[in-house]
Amino acid sequence: MQQELIASAQADIRSALASGSPACVTSSFQAEDVALVHLIVAEQPEIPVLFLETGYHFAETLAYRDQIAERFGLNLVNLMPKKTVPEQEAEHGQLFRIAPDRCCALRKVEPLFEGVGQYEVWFTGLRREQSPTRANLQVFDKFRLPSGKVLNKISPLAAWTMRDVWSYLKSVSIPVLPLYDQGYTSIGCEPCTMLPADPNNPRSGRWAGQQKLECGIHIGAAG
Repeated sequence: MQQELIASAQADIRSALASGSPACVTSSFQAEDVALVHLIVAEQPEIPVLFLETGYHFAETLAYRDQIAERFGLNLVNLMPKKTVPEQEAEHGQLFRIAPDRCCALRKVEPLFEGVGQYEVWFTGLRREQSPTRANLQVFDKFRLPSGKVLNKISPLAAWTMRDVWSYLKSVSIPVLPLYDQGYTSIGCEPCTMLPADPNNPRSGRWAGQQKLECGIHIGAAG
């Protein structure tokens, strides 16, 4: 089954790249994103790998990002918010505590949409198993940006389980982000990432207590 999943993902990646349209892949450097990047750079080594540098990441995440970027020779693009963390907190306080949706909008959604808006094809490491909000995820989809531009959004690992991801990374001898060893199952900004509250929902440690499962990046698919 693992080989079938890998072959299917490779075929989807090749199909999406076949048009020659400008493409990018977003990566948080969590396990599924690293697996996806590994598969994609085998087909297009120079593809831009977009990382949201929110200013709130775990130190371990940034160190691991740099380690993987060097190992793969990635064309890494760090997307930055308009304001630094000190500037934002001086103006609004700690939004991640009092208004997490607003914090995500400023530090993740706006920079990401501006970044992916430079391309026509957007690869993501999204998987259906990750969250109830992703249960109906399609491999090939359309995504409308606030500007009105519609991207081809591709999620080649949509059908993969976490076990499939771990198995793939082990088979190609790629280490994972060390925070997994501490029990984290979904890793974002440090202030908003906790150990999972629900063992059956990997993203239940994100924005704990806020009734929030998505930052807003992946909401807005266009028909």
